[in-house]
Formats: sequence, C-alpha cells, structure tokens
Amino acid sequence: QVQLVESGGGLVQAGGSLRLSCAASGHTYSHYVMGWFRQAPGKEREFVATINRSGSTTYYGDSVKGRFTISRDNAKNTVYLQMNSLKPEDTAVYYCAADSAGRPFAYYNGGSYLPRFEYWGQGTLVTVSE
Repeated sequence: QVQLVESGGGLVQAGGSLRLSCAASGHTYSHYVMGWFRQAPGKEREFVATINRSGSTTYYGDSVKGRFTISRDNAKNTVYLQMNSLKPEDTAVYYCAADSAGRPFAYYNGGSYLPRFEYWGQGTLVTVSE
C-alpha cells in the first residue's frame, strides 16, 4: 500500500516556475513507477510525465515536453515535477500516482496502452495567470 501527498501548487504568473513534490509512504516506494497527471476544469485527466523505478528513464506528454522535468529521490520517497515556462493552459489540479509496474516501462509512455495507476494522491492546484 502506498499513500501519496502532493505539495507545491499555487498561483504563478505566465512564464514562471513551480516545483511540485509528492511524498510517498511505504518502504517499497522504489518498486513503483511514478507519474504525474493533471485535470483542468471541464476537461479529462491528462498524462503529464512518468519515471521508472530507478529514475533513469522518463516520458512526457507533448504539451509539457521541454518545459517540465520529472525526477525522484528514492532515499526520500519523493517524486518531483519541475515546471518551467508555465502557461495559462497549464492551470489544473496536478495528481501524483504510483503503479507497481506489472508491465515493462515502455508501456508508461502516455500512449493508448498506459496502464491504470494503482495509487493516487489528492491533488494540488496550479493556477497560471496571464
């Protein structure tokens, strides 16, 4: 069982930066693929990024590629999302998720075969103003 708590959301002007954190409980944190997703008002949940167990491989959604960076610190049971060059369209609730990765990490590229993540945080709101 993994419990996830996000932090770091807030209000930022367009062009600014924020870093989200997701603290995970459970001594097997390093066994999980971690991901970030977001959901804007009135829209479906969107894939943002995933990172494999060791932190050596990452995938990003097209809308954030080149601006966002996912990373993890297994010693601290924490995954991060560094968000730069923020745009108003990045406004959303951001969710951290964990999956025990029954499939090869290549499935976690955000495409049609993205596995369903097992554990989810409560979300943190990011608002980007003009």
